[in-house]
Amino acid sequence: MRKKGTIFDYVGMVFKVFGFCMLCLNLFCLLFGETAKEISTIFTFGKAGLGIETMLEFFLVSVITVVLQILFFTDMFIKKMPLAVRTVCMFAAEIMALAAFIVGCGWFPVNMWQPWAMFFLCFGICAGVSAVVSTLKEKSENRKMQEALQRLKEAENS
Repeated sequence: MRKKGTIFDYVGMVFKVFGFCMLCLNLFCLLFGETAKEISTIFTFGKAGLGIETMLEFFLVSVITVVLQILFFTDMFIKKMPLAVRTVCMFAAEIMALAAFIVGCGWFPVNMWQPWAMFFLCFGICAGVSAVVSTLKEKSENRKMQEALQRLKEAENS
């Protein structure tokens, strides 16, 4: 049985997502900032880093991401959807939210295919890494629970 998350757990999740976003974006600033500053509001300052407006936009994206995780990966709202379907729905909703930010905040020109290709490549890599980490974490937790159950059974038989 999983413990019910508290507001502090969710705030912690938001800051984990936000921290990962900031790390990636700052690395992208160093690598591509000077060439991308002409086409993207994210890289307005080139290699110098991110603007406050961009950071606040990504903080809001982090909040939306955690809300989507709560919606799709807890039994609070959706009770009988298979995990694979939940995952696909979560990624689809996340892509739609990010597309809204791309258009609304002018993160990059929507009529250029190269930024969209990079977006989907980066999203795919991050989603893949996230899926692998989540799977490994789940397996580790299941193994620990199985070991605890085994110890409990052994103690009862003694």
